[in-house]
Amino acid sequence: MRLNYIANAVGLVMTYIGLVILLPIAVALIYGDYKSVLPFLCASIISSGLGFIFRKAVPLAPDSLNDIKKAEALFIVGCAWVVFGIIASIPYLFYGFSPINALFEAVSGITTTGATIFTHFDYPNALFFWRAFTQWLGGLGIIVLFIAILPQFAVAGRQMFFAETPGPTEEKFTPRIRNTASALWSVYAGLTLAEIVLLMWAGMPGFDALCNSLSTLSAGGFSPNPDSIAGYHSNCINWIVIFFMFFAGASFNLQYKVINQKNPFTLFKSEEFRTYFVTVFVMALLITCSVWINNNTAIFQNFTDSLFQVISITTSTGFASVDFAQWNYTSKLLLFIVMFTGSCASSAGGGIKMARWIVVFKSMKSELAKILHPNAVFNIKLDGKTVAPEVTRQIIVFVFFFFIIFAATAILMSIIEQNSAIGLSVAISSLGNIGPTLAAATGPFANFDGLHTLTKIIYIINMFVGRLELIPFLVLLQPEFWAKRSENVS
Repeated sequence: MRLNYIANAVGLVMTYIGLVILLPIAVALIYGDYKSVLPFLCASIISSGLGFIFRKAVPLAPDSLNDIKKAEALFIVGCAWVVFGIIASIPYLFYGFSPINALFEAVSGITTTGATIFTHFDYPNALFFWRAFTQWLGGLGIIVLFIAILPQFAVAGRQMFFAETPGPTEEKFTPRIRNTASALWSVYAGLTLAEIVLLMWAGMPGFDALCNSLSTLSAGGFSPNPDSIAGYHSNCINWIVIFFMFFAGASFNLQYKVINQKNPFTLFKSEEFRTYFVTVFVMALLITCSVWINNNTAIFQNFTDSLFQVISITTSTGFASVDFAQWNYTSKLLLFIVMFTGSCASSAGGGIKMARWIVVFKSMKSELAKILHPNAVFNIKLDGKTVAPEVTRQIIVFVFFFFIIFAATAILMSIIEQNSAIGLSVAISSLGNIGPTLAAATGPFANFDGLHTLTKIIYIINMFVGRLELIPFLVLLQPEFWAKRSENVS
């Protein structure tokens, strides 16, 4: 581990984060809210200043970052996200938030979790824009953004790209990783713009349309309305958000191929997308039946609310069109199962991801078949391509550790809160970057301010671990990782 490389790369990221933080100042000026200039100006100066110091303290040759190693890339990505969370929390301090609450809200934003500390919504538009904008930046990844726009990451970007967006396979669909990052951001930005226009057409105020669209495509869930999407009382708006949430949880790589080939049926050539599509609609139908039997309300409204919540939770968006914490036990149990599914790989959604579940179930089927045919060779395939045995093992280990971390943090949180329902819900909510839970105290129309400070700290850690999909976190726990570091430093 070469600390000079790490400090220089993190310093570069901090410098540009400092520039990004200036954007809410424009919102403050537009609305004549001059008091909101100082919080973001201070955060910008701190971030850019520290970034400048880091880079000047450990100067490197212009192309040195291209020599970055995989372990260093993992460490840089982890550090960049932690630093981004800390810097993003600075503006909240100016609005009366305690340090832990400011960090909680900021990390919930950048990791697109959407669990809020807000106990009221009497804040200026600049702050609402900032919390939505941090989700949009975090949805596709700050490193992916910088790879797309910064020449300094031209070659080193490959290692950091796959460190920030780990998936079942390392897929790039253009010869250069920088072009891949640019293509992903073009799809992402295009969908965001389309949703803003449609929401305004449906009658949503322009500023709300902007913030809700930034939060939708990032699968984040922060809304300027205290009642989330339910607060707009419009099924037209609900269906627009349903559509864009669904595609926020679909692979942006796949969507780019659809645009290039001008063939929407390309979506259904993907085994993962078909599984995602079927899972969402089957679970929505089951919950619709459960809610309808218990409440005997209009079937279309039940289906709209059920589909909305299933997609919202599957993609880890966390928006709400209804207070699902008040649903019957069966419906909430089905939603709890949905929390463990996840969306597609290479999407803005969180969770385990559908591709991993496909490989896990095919591995199980293969092992059972080997009992009957011990000499047979069974290849696990995804979209007709054989998944390498080492990739299969990594996926199984990933899922195993996901449940280990979930169980450990659920037990800890249950003990701290003295409530197992809150502990279980909050653990999967944080690790899956979902946001609202099934417990009334932290449900879709509630907030997380009442949680114990220790629970908030565990939640913050889980949000980082979930957003980075465990890999950098697990690598940092290896003694060999730090041993190599000391060797290289010496």
